[in-house]
Amino acid sequence: MGKEKGVSRPFTRALASALRASEATSTTQNQQRANTKRPASEDKNVAAPNKKKRRAALGDISNVTFNAAKPEAKNNTKQVKKEQGLGKGTNDTADNCSLRLPPRPLGRSASIVEKSVVIGTSTAPDIPKFIDIDLDDKDPLLCCLYAPDIYYNLRVSELRRRPVADFMERIQKDVTESMRGILVDWLVEVAEEYTLVPETLYLTVHLIDWFLHGNYMDRQRLQLLGITCMLIASKYEEIYAPRVEEFCSITDNTYTRDQVLEMEKQVLAHFSFQVYTPTPKSFLRRFLRAAQGSYLVIHFAICLPHKKDMKIYRYFDCCLLQSMHLELEFLASYLTELTLIDYHFLKFLPSVIAASAVFLAKWTLDQSNHPWNPTLEHYTTYKASELKAAVHALQDLQRNTKGCPLSAIRTKYKQEIFKSVAVLTSPKLLDTLF
Repeated sequence: MGKEKGVSRPFTRALASALRASEATSTTQNQQRANTKRPASEDKNVAAPNKKKRRAALGDISNVTFNAAKPEAKNNTKQVKKEQGLGKGTNDTADNCSLRLPPRPLGRSASIVEKSVVIGTSTAPDIPKFIDIDLDDKDPLLCCLYAPDIYYNLRVSELRRRPVADFMERIQKDVTESMRGILVDWLVEVAEEYTLVPETLYLTVHLIDWFLHGNYMDRQRLQLLGITCMLIASKYEEIYAPRVEEFCSITDNTYTRDQVLEMEKQVLAHFSFQVYTPTPKSFLRRFLRAAQGSYLVIHFAICLPHKKDMKIYRYFDCCLLQSMHLELEFLASYLTELTLIDYHFLKFLPSVIAASAVFLAKWTLDQSNHPWNPTLEHYTTYKASELKAAVHALQDLQRNTKGCPLSAIRTKYKQEIFKSVAVLTSPKLLDTLF
C-alpha cells in the first residue's frame, strides 16, 4: 500500500504488472544474498588475527578482475573532502595541482604556464619560487589583473612587422649604417629639445627602420623621413605633439610643410596605418619591476633583522632602496637606448634587448650576486644562457670598443638627473654567469 500511495500517475494494469515484477526481482535478490552468507559454524572458528587478515585483503587488488580505477576514485574523493575549495575531485593528481594555481590567461602559451606550475607547486621544493610582482592591485596604472595577458600579446606581436637585420645591404644603396646612426643620434637631441617621452623616440626609430626595410631612400631625403616618423610617433604617444612647422624649423627649413605631409602619407600607407609595435622600452618597464622586486626581498631579508632601531633603519633603508631602484632604472634605460644607434642590434628581439639591459645593469651595479634569478627568468621567459650573445654585444656598446663618435645618448645620461650612469663601466663578464 505504501508503494501505491507514492505513485503520482494513474494506476493502470501495466503499472500493476511492473510493480509485481519489481517486487519479485527484489525477493529473488534477497534470497541469493542470504544463500551466499557464511555459515555460523565458520564464523565461530574465525579468530582475531583472521579479522585483520580480512581487512588487509580489501586493499589487495591482485586477484580482482573488475576495473581498478574505483579504489583510486574513492581516494581522490577523500582528498577533495580534506582539501576544501578544490571543487570536484578528479582521478588525475595533476589536475588537482592546477586547481590551486590562477586560471590560465587567454592565449598564454603552454611553456609559460608549465614553468609556473613547476615553480609554484610543492612537488619541487628545491626550485625557489619566483616573486609575484602582480600582487599590488591598488595602483590602477599597473594593470596587475591584465598584465600577464598584455605582455604575452606583446611577445607575440614583436615577432611580426620587424625589419630584417640586413636590409641596408639588400635594399638601400645610397643610405649606409653610419648615416642611419647619425640620424638617430640627431633625433635623440630633437627629442630632448621638445621633451618627448622615451616611447616616442623608440617608436620613431622603429618606423624609420621599417620604412627603409621596404622602400629605397636617397640620402637627401633621409632627414625628411626622420622628422616625419617622429611626427607620426608624437601623434601616437604624446599628449601635445609638436606641430609640423616646428619639425620644419628644427631642420633650418630644409623641408617645407607640404613635403612633410606628403612623406607622412607615404609612410602611413606603407604601414597600412598600423603604427604601434612593441619596442625594447615596452618590455623594459616590466622587467625592471621584476628586478626591483627581487632587490626588495633580498635586501630586507638580509639586512633588516640585524638592526636595533627598526624605525630609523626602515626609513633609511627605504631611501636606499629607492636610490638603488632609480640607478638601476636609469642604467638599464641608458643601455637600451644605446642600441638604437647600432644597426646590428636589429637581429635581436626587443624583449631580448630589454632583458639583456637589465642583466648588464645589475652586473654593473653589483658583482656580489648573480644578475639573474628565478623571478627574472619567469617574467622574461629567458634563461641567462639565452642572453649571452646580446649581453656581450651590449657590453661592447657600453664600453664603446668600436670608438663610435656619436655621443648624444652618452651626454644625455651623464647628467645628474640620470645619476650620471653613463660614466659607469661594467667588469668583464664571466662564463659562469651563463
